[in-house]
Amino acid sequence: MNIIVLQHIKIEDPGYIKDLMLADGVKLTTIELDEGEKIPNDLSKFDGMFCMGGPMDTFMEQEYPWLIEEKKVIKEFVINLKKPYLGFCLGCQLLGEVVGGKVVKSQPAEIGIMDINFSKEKDTDNLFSKFPNKIKSLQWHSYEVEGIENNNDVTLLASSPITKYQIFKYQNHAYGIQFHIEIKDTTVKEWGCVPEYKKALEDQLGDGALEKFDNVAKDNMTDMNNYSKILYENFKKII
Repeated sequence: MNIIVLQHIKIEDPGYIKDLMLADGVKLTTIELDEGEKIPNDLSKFDGMFCMGGPMDTFMEQEYPWLIEEKKVIKEFVINLKKPYLGFCLGCQLLGEVVGGKVVKSQPAEIGIMDINFSKEKDTDNLFSKFPNKIKSLQWHSYEVEGIENNNDVTLLASSPITKYQIFKYQNHAYGIQFHIEIKDTTVKEWGCVPEYKKALEDQLGDGALEKFDNVAKDNMTDMNNYSKILYENFKKII
């Protein structure tokens, strides 16, 4: 299995799912877009694509011009080649734009370990059918996808009280996941070193919030890792 991973900051990789892939002997091709690395021209050799989060937003094409090419690549992979895709946070929002939506500011930002509620469509989904109807996972986003309800190829799978499109899929092979199910024990403290993330966290939860956030994340880590295992095993099946 050959997976391409699009990254926007080095510390935001597929996390626990990456550990599972490496243990499986999956060939990973990681493209660090923020460091100027280029996406290969021949996408057909990849069996699946992971698109990760990052401190930038989808509309910042002037500051991060590689976003323009990245959106074209995601469109080629998902819509033209119809290959399996998993997008987390920013990767979710990029998929949302590609399938005709727009990315808007969340009111308010969602940061913390929060509830995600699945729709009834989850029960027949290839990736999420074995998930419980409600889970807790890590949120760390200030923007979200909207305006994809008119695309008949899009199915809403999960929402939160603030964000409608916590999980959506395009046809049956491309998924946007707004939250971070892929995290590990080290994730919160590593991300807390990113100025944009730290500011968003403190704006939402106050000074000194990182330690508390880290502890709550660790309290829920076993569940999140188990959900990551289910997600990964089912993703392999659709490949």
